[in-house]
Amino acid sequence: MGETGSITLPGTAALTQVGRLATLSWEVLRAIFRRPFQFREWIQQCWFFASVTILPTALVAIPFGAVIALQLGSLTAQIGAQSFTGAASALAIVQQASPLITALLVAGAGGSAVCADIGARKIREEIDAMEVLGVDPIQRIVVPRVLAAIVVAVLLNGLVSVVGVLGGYFFNVVLQGGTPGAYLASFNALAQVPDLWVSEIKAFLYGFVAGVVAAYRGLNPAGGPKGVGDAVNQAVVITFLLLFLINVVLTAIYLKIVPPKAL
Repeated sequence: MGETGSITLPGTAALTQVGRLATLSWEVLRAIFRRPFQFREWIQQCWFFASVTILPTALVAIPFGAVIALQLGSLTAQIGAQSFTGAASALAIVQQASPLITALLVAGAGGSAVCADIGARKIREEIDAMEVLGVDPIQRIVVPRVLAAIVVAVLLNGLVSVVGVLGGYFFNVVLQGGTPGAYLASFNALAQVPDLWVSEIKAFLYGFVAGVVAAYRGLNPAGGPKGVGDAVNQAVVITFLLLFLINVVLTAIYLKIVPPKAL
């Protein structure tokens, strides 16, 4: 009986981590509206996120759009619905592929760098020194990076949508012999403005999650350089899992509340 208090229940550690992550998210939301706002730091982080993600995102969007267009073009040809290839591929790219591509690269490239930077500051005790001096590290360091991740994710999502749709158009029309007019007509017939809005909302939430998770793991490394490296890997994996979960929930809600466009 004397050792009962030291027993850790299964899942307790995971629930503790979830609670701490939720607490950090709430602290970040509160600190966003606190003054003074670190405008210079935010601009620098936006430039950093954009510089490490724009080119890889555009390069990844092209083959994604090509694969979706080729696969859907082959499928629609089998069932005699070639005229809907444009709408199906464009909607798949805008609603699903674009936010996920953006989020994966923002988390993998930008988020890992943010986690490594904050983790290095933590093990050098810079974060503790800031707290001793009365400087809130959440407001000073975390908030500009989270907002930068959100802004860049939203902007990159638009870039990926355009590049992906153009790539899908090229591969469908050039390689599969599709009709340009039918591709564009089907897209105009079935696409609607809420499709773009839900894509941007996904990108917004993905950027927030990527930034918060990277900051959380950076603020809580196991100790030493190895702990920072492990924290970076954990941040990327955790972010990916949360992104796919959020995508399922948002897609289900969107399909329930937004009726499909009638032909």
